[in-house]
Amino acid sequence: AIPVRSSRLPLLSDAMPAPAHLFPLIRNCEISRICSTVCYCHHKHLCCLSSHFAHSHFRYAPQKKFAALCRPKENFNRFIHTRDYASTPQRFYLTPPQVNSILKANEYSFKVPEFDGKNVSSVLGFDSNQLPANAPIEDRRSAATCLQTRGMLLGVFDGHAGCACAQAVSERLFYYIAVSLLPHETLLEIENAVESGRALLPILQWHKHPNDYFSKEASKLYFNSLRTYWQELIDLNSGETTDVKEALINAFKRLDNDISLEAQVGDPNSFLNYLVLRVAFSGATACVAHVDGVDLHIANTGDSRAMLGVQEEDGSWSAVNLSYDHNAQNEHEVKRVKMEHPKSEEKSLVKQDRLLGLLMPFRAFGDVKFKWSIELQKRVVESGPDQLNDNEYTKFIPPNYHTPPYLTAEPEVIYHRLRPQDKFLVLATDGLWETMHRQDVARIVGEYLTGVHHQQPIAVGGYKVTLGQMHGLLAERRARISSVFEDQNAATHLIRHAVGNNEFGTVDHERLSKMLSLPEELARMYRDDITIIVVQFNSHVIGACQNEEL
Repeated sequence: AIPVRSSRLPLLSDAMPAPAHLFPLIRNCEISRICSTVCYCHHKHLCCLSSHFAHSHFRYAPQKKFAALCRPKENFNRFIHTRDYASTPQRFYLTPPQVNSILKANEYSFKVPEFDGKNVSSVLGFDSNQLPANAPIEDRRSAATCLQTRGMLLGVFDGHAGCACAQAVSERLFYYIAVSLLPHETLLEIENAVESGRALLPILQWHKHPNDYFSKEASKLYFNSLRTYWQELIDLNSGETTDVKEALINAFKRLDNDISLEAQVGDPNSFLNYLVLRVAFSGATACVAHVDGVDLHIANTGDSRAMLGVQEEDGSWSAVNLSYDHNAQNEHEVKRVKMEHPKSEEKSLVKQDRLLGLLMPFRAFGDVKFKWSIELQKRVVESGPDQLNDNEYTKFIPPNYHTPPYLTAEPEVIYHRLRPQDKFLVLATDGLWETMHRQDVARIVGEYLTGVHHQQPIAVGGYKVTLGQMHGLLAERRARISSVFEDQNAATHLIRHAVGNNEFGTVDHERLSKMLSLPEELARMYRDDITIIVVQFNSHVIGACQNEEL
């Protein structure tokens, strides 16, 4: 296996029990699966093929009978706000401590040492969290420090048609990026160590929540593919300094190619053979940040987003987009897809805002059903294990499928030079952006980080507010200041707002309680999985770097 230093807690062999005070909630099967990531099973990826693999309702619509559930996501926002919550049978409300137990089950924070032995870091630290809607959750997250080069890597990954691809990409992509950034001499040193059986130089230091596991069974397979990649980089050595943008693009494309190749070749081990096929036939989007001093690169494939929080001179907050969605709402992306296929296919390429009428993101890892030829798909499925051959999803061929590949994992890379007013970065899957505007995200995080969210005047917009309603808003603010409501994690604070905000932009505990107590069958109709990483920058270091160059 690839040697690493890890700041996470050691994994337990089987399961981590849920906190005892959660068990009174788990009755009538109503929220037990909402809390599925609290009761963590190391082998939960074995069940990722379930019904979600057959048809992921909101990202992929393989048959007409699923079309009603596959309406564009923005329609669900209207559905959420017009739905009468009282019509959903409720047996109980969650208390504030119970709500906190659910919201905080997957939160993680890491503070970066100001001096790591090589350079002063422009990153103060980061907070991350996840809230599942699917069971099991299909989102993943990763964060790591590059040990042989400079900088940090952080990313969010949104899976569809199951969690297998998102899991694999979250484990492997950062290694491919790190290897792509290594100088030729270091690559030679690593290869010589493998050849002679010596200990390898650690490449990454991972910063992981205990639930963010690695697939131990596939580690040797993944290592062999990575080694083949760095051997090719050694052979192709040009002697030039590695460009970060080029390294990110090459890493994304190479990992996706390896995912495809591993599925075609198969594995004599039946478990691994099934695993590589599940990874290839499911899919995942990725949004990754590489931060090195004042240099920030965002590599995005799909519809997760990166947003920069900027503090203006008057103390207000503004949002700067550092990524673009690769979907039907992006005119440039639609044009790109149409340019890559014959004119005769123009009308069938994008239907109902989906690629070939089926897939919402226009770029993704895996999803070989949109990349392989029909002949290759049939050969792999027919020669694969019975579980794959008996699955209707894997045997389904997209309509109007004439000139594959229709899908790419190549990222769009955006560079930004950090300034002292750039205070934080938010990476999040589309579950957040469906419910909140980027400007609201910038304001909520900015006020949280500066501690002014308790002093701001209450804004009611154009609503007519009675004295009783205003009293309720003020009472809610007082309750927020109490320790029960005080979040210690910026990502948790943002999720609390995303799920519980009312029309006044404040958290409504009753709404939050109802949303978190929805049974699994309804939760996905109201929202998607939400995964967030909030990176806080060191303005003093960034300002000093800026002054040195003047």
